[in-house]
Amino acid sequence: MIGSIFREYSIFEKWDESVFHFLPKILLAVLVLALFYVIAKIIRRYSLKAYTRILKKQTDLAKAISLILYIVILISGIIFALEILGLEGYLTKLLAGAGIVGIIAGFAFKDIASNLFAGLLVNLQKPFKDNDWVKIDGKFGTINEIGWITTSINNISGQEVFVPNQLIYKSTFTNYSAFQKRRVILQSGVSHGDDLDKVKAIAIEEVQEIKALKKDEAIDFYFTDIGSYAYNFEVRFWIEFLQQTDYLNAMSEAIMRIKKRFEEEGITIAYPVQSLDFGVKGGVNIFDKPIEIKE
Repeated sequence: MIGSIFREYSIFEKWDESVFHFLPKILLAVLVLALFYVIAKIIRRYSLKAYTRILKKQTDLAKAISLILYIVILISGIIFALEILGLEGYLTKLLAGAGIVGIIAGFAFKDIASNLFAGLLVNLQKPFKDNDWVKIDGKFGTINEIGWITTSINNISGQEVFVPNQLIYKSTFTNYSAFQKRRVILQSGVSHGDDLDKVKAIAIEEVQEIKALKKDEAIDFYFTDIGSYAYNFEVRFWIEFLQQTDYLNAMSEAIMRIKKRFEEEGITIAYPVQSLDFGVKGGVNIFDKPIEIKE
Protein backbone atom coordinates (compact mmCIF):
# COMPACT_ATOMS: atom_id res chain seq x y z
CA MET A 1 0.00 0.00 0.00
CA ILE A 2 2.71 2.48 1.01
CA GLY A 3 4.86 1.40 -1.97
CA SER A 4 2.07 2.12 -4.40
CA ILE A 5 1.53 5.60 -2.90
CA PHE A 6 5.24 6.42 -3.30
CA ARG A 7 5.12 5.08 -6.83
CA GLU A 8 2.17 7.37 -7.71
CA TYR A 9 3.91 10.28 -6.03
CA SER A 10 7.02 9.78 -8.20
CA ILE A 11 4.85 9.75 -11.34
CA PHE A 12 3.18 13.03 -10.34
CA GLU A 13 6.58 14.49 -9.54
CA LYS A 14 7.90 13.60 -13.03
CA TRP A 15 4.74 14.96 -14.60
CA ASP A 16 5.15 18.25 -12.72
CA GLU A 17 8.75 18.47 -13.82
CA SER A 18 7.85 17.82 -17.47
CA VAL A 19 5.02 20.38 -17.39
CA PHE A 20 7.23 23.07 -15.86
CA HIS A 21 9.94 22.20 -18.37
CA PHE A 22 7.57 22.23 -21.36
CA LEU A 23 5.38 25.22 -20.38
CA PRO A 24 7.85 27.97 -21.45
CA LYS A 25 8.17 26.31 -24.86
CA ILE A 26 4.40 26.26 -25.23
CA LEU A 27 4.13 29.94 -24.33
CA LEU A 28 6.95 30.81 -26.73
CA ALA A 29 5.32 28.80 -29.54
CA VAL A 30 1.98 30.58 -28.96
CA LEU A 31 3.73 33.97 -29.05
CA VAL A 32 5.48 33.03 -32.30
CA LEU A 33 2.17 31.96 -33.85
CA ALA A 34 0.50 35.18 -32.77
CA LEU A 35 3.40 37.25 -34.13
CA PHE A 36 3.35 35.49 -37.52
CA TYR A 37 -0.44 35.86 -37.66
CA VAL A 38 -0.18 39.63 -37.11
CA ILE A 39 2.62 39.91 -39.70
CA ALA A 40 0.57 37.86 -42.20
CA LYS A 41 -2.47 40.13 -41.71
CA ILE A 42 -0.39 43.30 -42.19
CA ILE A 43 1.38 41.98 -45.29
CA ARG A 44 -1.90 40.78 -46.79
CA ARG A 45 -3.54 44.18 -46.29
CA TYR A 46 -0.68 46.25 -47.74
CA SER A 47 0.12 43.80 -50.56
CA LEU A 48 -3.53 43.84 -51.61
CA LYS A 49 -3.44 47.63 -51.84
CA ALA A 50 -0.16 47.58 -53.79
CA TYR A 51 -1.21 44.87 -56.26
CA THR A 52 -4.64 46.46 -56.73
CA ARG A 53 -2.84 49.65 -57.77
CA ILE A 54 -0.60 47.71 -60.19
CA LEU A 55 -3.32 45.39 -61.53
CA LYS A 56 -6.18 47.87 -61.71
CA LYS A 57 -8.40 45.76 -63.96
CA GLN A 58 -7.44 42.42 -62.39
CA THR A 59 -8.63 42.73 -58.79
CA ASP A 60 -9.18 38.96 -58.55
CA LEU A 61 -5.53 38.34 -59.38
CA ALA A 62 -4.42 40.90 -56.76
CA LYS A 63 -6.57 39.15 -54.12
CA ALA A 64 -5.12 35.77 -55.08
CA ILE A 65 -1.52 36.98 -54.75
CA SER A 66 -2.15 38.60 -51.35
CA LEU A 67 -3.91 35.43 -50.13
CA ILE A 68 -0.96 33.27 -51.20
CA LEU A 69 1.45 35.52 -49.27
CA TYR A 70 -0.84 35.32 -46.22
CA ILE A 71 -0.95 31.50 -46.29
CA VAL A 72 2.83 31.17 -46.82
CA ILE A 73 3.58 33.36 -43.77
CA LEU A 74 1.10 31.46 -41.59
CA ILE A 75 2.59 28.10 -42.58
CA SER A 76 6.07 29.45 -41.82
CA GLY A 77 4.87 30.46 -38.34
CA ILE A 78 3.38 26.99 -37.72
CA ILE A 79 6.65 25.29 -38.77
CA PHE A 80 8.69 27.60 -36.51
CA ALA A 81 6.36 26.92 -33.55
CA LEU A 82 6.62 23.15 -34.01
CA GLU A 83 10.41 23.38 -34.04
CA ILE A 84 10.31 25.31 -30.75
CA LEU A 85 8.19 22.52 -29.22
CA GLY A 86 10.58 19.90 -30.55
CA LEU A 87 7.93 18.33 -32.74
CA GLU A 88 9.82 18.64 -36.01
CA GLY A 89 9.82 14.84 -36.30
CA TYR A 90 6.03 14.83 -36.46
CA LEU A 91 6.25 17.67 -38.97
CA THR A 92 8.52 15.57 -41.20
CA LYS A 93 6.05 12.68 -41.13
CA LEU A 94 3.20 15.08 -41.82
CA LEU A 95 5.03 16.61 -44.80
CA ALA A 96 5.85 13.14 -46.15
CA GLY A 97 2.19 12.17 -45.96
CA ALA A 98 1.19 15.46 -47.54
CA GLY A 99 3.69 14.82 -50.35
CA ILE A 100 2.09 11.48 -51.18
CA VAL A 101 -1.36 13.06 -51.10
CA GLY A 102 -0.03 15.90 -53.26
CA ILE A 103 1.26 13.46 -55.90
CA ILE A 104 -2.11 11.69 -56.05
CA ALA A 105 -3.96 15.00 -56.18
CA GLY A 106 -1.56 16.23 -58.89
CA PHE A 107 -2.52 13.37 -61.19
CA ALA A 108 -6.20 13.81 -60.37
CA PHE A 109 -6.29 17.57 -60.88
CA LYS A 110 -3.58 18.10 -63.51
CA ASP A 111 -6.07 19.40 -66.09
CA ILE A 112 -7.53 21.85 -63.58
CA ALA A 113 -4.03 23.02 -62.66
CA SER A 114 -3.15 23.45 -66.36
CA ASN A 115 -6.31 25.47 -66.93
CA LEU A 116 -5.58 27.63 -63.87
CA PHE A 117 -2.03 28.37 -65.02
CA ALA A 118 -3.24 29.12 -68.55
CA GLY A 119 -5.93 31.39 -67.07
CA LEU A 120 -3.23 33.26 -65.16
CA LEU A 121 -1.26 33.74 -68.40
CA VAL A 122 -4.36 34.97 -70.25
CA ASN A 123 -5.10 37.50 -67.52
CA LEU A 124 -1.50 38.72 -67.49
CA GLN A 125 -0.85 38.76 -71.25
CA LYS A 126 -4.36 39.96 -72.23
CA PRO A 127 -4.32 38.68 -75.85
CA PHE A 128 -8.03 39.55 -76.06
CA LYS A 129 -10.69 41.28 -74.00
CA ASP A 130 -14.45 41.16 -73.56
CA ASN A 131 -16.49 41.51 -76.79
CA ASP A 132 -13.46 40.92 -79.06
CA TRP A 133 -14.11 38.78 -82.13
CA VAL A 134 -11.88 35.73 -81.83
CA LYS A 135 -11.36 32.23 -83.15
CA ILE A 136 -10.16 29.80 -80.45
CA ASP A 137 -9.94 26.04 -80.96
CA GLY A 138 -12.08 26.41 -84.08
CA LYS A 139 -14.79 28.32 -82.16
CA PHE A 140 -15.60 31.72 -83.71
CA GLY A 141 -17.46 34.46 -81.85
CA THR A 142 -17.14 37.22 -79.26
CA ILE A 143 -15.45 36.92 -75.87
CA ASN A 144 -18.09 36.80 -73.15
CA GLU A 145 -15.97 36.18 -70.03
CA ILE A 146 -12.36 35.25 -69.31
CA GLY A 147 -12.39 32.94 -66.29
CA TRP A 148 -9.61 31.16 -64.41
CA ILE A 149 -10.63 27.71 -65.70
CA THR A 150 -12.50 28.42 -68.95
CA THR A 151 -13.10 31.26 -71.40
CA SER A 152 -16.66 31.61 -72.68
CA ILE A 153 -17.44 32.65 -76.26
CA ASN A 154 -20.76 33.73 -77.76
CA ASN A 155 -20.65 32.09 -81.18
CA ILE A 156 -22.43 33.32 -84.31
CA SER A 157 -25.20 30.76 -83.77
CA GLY A 158 -26.18 32.51 -80.53
CA GLN A 159 -24.76 29.84 -78.22
CA GLU A 160 -22.32 30.20 -75.34
CA VAL A 161 -19.26 27.97 -75.80
CA PHE A 162 -16.83 27.27 -72.95
CA VAL A 163 -13.21 26.70 -74.02
CA PRO A 164 -10.74 25.28 -71.43
CA ASN A 165 -7.94 27.82 -70.98
CA GLN A 166 -5.18 25.28 -71.63
CA LEU A 167 -6.45 24.89 -75.23
CA ILE A 168 -5.74 28.59 -75.85
CA TYR A 169 -1.98 28.05 -75.54
CA LYS A 170 -1.92 24.56 -77.06
CA SER A 171 -2.74 25.87 -80.54
CA THR A 172 -2.96 29.15 -82.43
CA PHE A 173 -5.83 31.56 -81.83
CA THR A 174 -6.89 34.65 -83.76
CA ASN A 175 -8.09 38.01 -82.48
CA TYR A 176 -9.94 39.81 -85.30
CA SER A 177 -10.60 42.92 -83.19
CA ALA A 178 -7.00 43.66 -82.19
CA PHE A 179 -6.41 46.38 -84.84
CA GLN A 180 -10.06 47.38 -85.39
CA LYS A 181 -9.59 46.64 -89.07
CA ARG A 182 -9.83 43.52 -91.19
CA ARG A 183 -8.75 42.50 -94.66
CA VAL A 184 -11.33 41.29 -97.17
CA ILE A 185 -10.01 38.88 -99.81
CA LEU A 186 -12.32 38.31 -102.77
CA GLN A 187 -11.43 35.60 -105.29
CA SER A 188 -12.99 35.07 -108.71
CA GLY A 189 -12.11 34.55 -112.37
CA VAL A 190 -12.85 35.90 -115.84
CA SER A 191 -12.96 34.16 -119.22
CA HIS A 192 -9.91 33.79 -121.48
CA GLY A 193 -11.31 36.28 -123.98
CA ASP A 194 -11.48 39.28 -121.60
CA ASP A 195 -9.05 42.20 -121.43
CA LEU A 196 -7.09 41.66 -118.20
CA ASP A 197 -6.01 45.31 -117.80
CA LYS A 198 -9.65 46.33 -118.03
CA VAL A 199 -10.68 43.67 -115.51
CA LYS A 200 -8.10 44.93 -112.99
CA ALA A 201 -9.02 48.60 -113.43
CA ILE A 202 -12.77 48.01 -113.07
CA ALA A 203 -12.39 45.76 -110.00
CA ILE A 204 -10.26 48.40 -108.22
CA GLU A 205 -12.67 51.20 -109.19
CA GLU A 206 -15.63 49.33 -107.69
CA VAL A 207 -13.77 48.42 -104.50
CA GLN A 208 -12.93 52.11 -103.98
CA GLU A 209 -16.66 52.83 -103.70
CA ILE A 210 -17.27 50.44 -100.81
CA LYS A 211 -18.59 52.30 -97.73
CA ALA A 212 -16.50 50.57 -95.06
CA LEU A 213 -13.24 50.82 -97.05
CA LYS A 214 -10.22 52.26 -95.23
CA LYS A 215 -9.04 54.93 -97.63
CA ASP A 216 -5.53 55.10 -96.19
CA GLU A 217 -4.85 51.44 -96.98
CA ALA A 218 -3.82 50.14 -100.41
CA ILE A 219 -6.06 48.00 -102.60
CA ASP A 220 -4.20 44.97 -103.97
CA PHE A 221 -5.18 43.16 -107.15
CA TYR A 222 -3.39 40.06 -108.50
CA PHE A 223 -4.03 37.51 -111.21
CA THR A 224 -3.21 34.30 -109.40
CA ASP A 225 -3.68 31.51 -111.92
CA ILE A 226 -4.28 30.63 -115.56
CA GLY A 227 -6.97 28.02 -115.15
CA SER A 228 -8.42 25.60 -117.66
CA TYR A 229 -11.45 27.85 -118.17
CA ALA A 230 -10.55 31.20 -116.50
CA TYR A 231 -7.95 33.75 -115.49
CA ASN A 232 -8.30 33.65 -111.70
CA PHE A 233 -7.76 36.83 -109.72
CA GLU A 234 -7.74 38.03 -106.15
CA VAL A 235 -8.59 41.53 -104.88
CA ARG A 236 -7.67 42.51 -101.30
CA PHE A 237 -8.74 45.57 -99.33
CA TRP A 238 -9.00 46.72 -95.71
CA ILE A 239 -12.20 47.75 -93.92
CA GLU A 240 -13.01 49.20 -90.51
CA PHE A 241 -13.96 46.23 -88.34
CA LEU A 242 -16.00 46.28 -85.15
CA GLN A 243 -18.57 43.56 -85.80
CA GLN A 244 -18.66 40.47 -88.01
CA THR A 245 -21.45 42.13 -90.00
CA ASP A 246 -18.93 44.80 -91.11
CA TYR A 247 -16.93 42.09 -92.87
CA LEU A 248 -19.97 40.33 -94.34
CA ASN A 249 -21.50 43.58 -95.64
CA ALA A 250 -18.21 44.64 -97.26
CA MET A 251 -17.76 41.25 -98.94
CA SER A 252 -21.38 41.28 -100.16
CA GLU A 253 -21.09 44.84 -101.48
CA ALA A 254 -17.85 44.03 -103.32
CA ILE A 255 -19.41 40.98 -105.02
CA MET A 256 -22.53 42.89 -106.07
CA ARG A 257 -20.60 45.90 -107.38
CA ILE A 258 -18.05 43.89 -109.37
CA LYS A 259 -20.70 41.58 -110.88
CA LYS A 260 -22.91 44.46 -111.97
CA ARG A 261 -20.01 46.43 -113.46
CA PHE A 262 -18.63 43.36 -115.27
CA GLU A 263 -22.04 42.80 -116.88
CA GLU A 264 -22.16 46.45 -117.99
CA GLU A 265 -18.67 46.24 -119.51
CA GLY A 266 -19.26 42.87 -121.19
CA ILE A 267 -16.79 41.02 -118.96
CA THR A 268 -17.69 37.39 -118.31
CA ILE A 269 -17.24 35.84 -114.88
CA ALA A 270 -16.01 32.37 -115.78
CA TYR A 271 -17.55 29.12 -114.63
CA PRO A 272 -16.53 25.48 -115.13
CA VAL A 273 -17.39 23.99 -118.54
CA GLN A 274 -18.54 20.38 -118.55
CA SER A 275 -18.02 18.16 -121.62
CA LEU A 276 -20.69 15.50 -122.07
CA ASP A 277 -19.84 12.36 -124.05
CA PHE A 278 -22.88 10.65 -125.50
CA GLY A 279 -20.83 8.32 -127.67
CA VAL A 280 -20.63 5.60 -125.03
CA LYS A 281 -22.11 2.19 -125.71
CA GLY A 282 -25.88 2.33 -125.47
CA GLY A 283 -25.85 6.16 -125.56
CA VAL A 284 -27.77 8.47 -127.87
CA ASN A 285 -26.29 11.14 -130.15
CA ILE A 286 -28.38 14.24 -129.40
CA PHE A 287 -27.69 15.64 -132.88
CA ASP A 288 -29.18 12.64 -134.74
CA LYS A 289 -32.72 12.99 -133.53
CA PRO A 290 -34.70 15.30 -131.30
CA ILE A 291 -35.01 14.49 -127.61
CA GLU A 292 -38.52 13.65 -126.53
CA ILE A 293 -39.61 14.75 -123.08
CA LYS A 294 -42.44 12.68 -121.68
CA GLU A 295 -44.74 14.05 -119.08
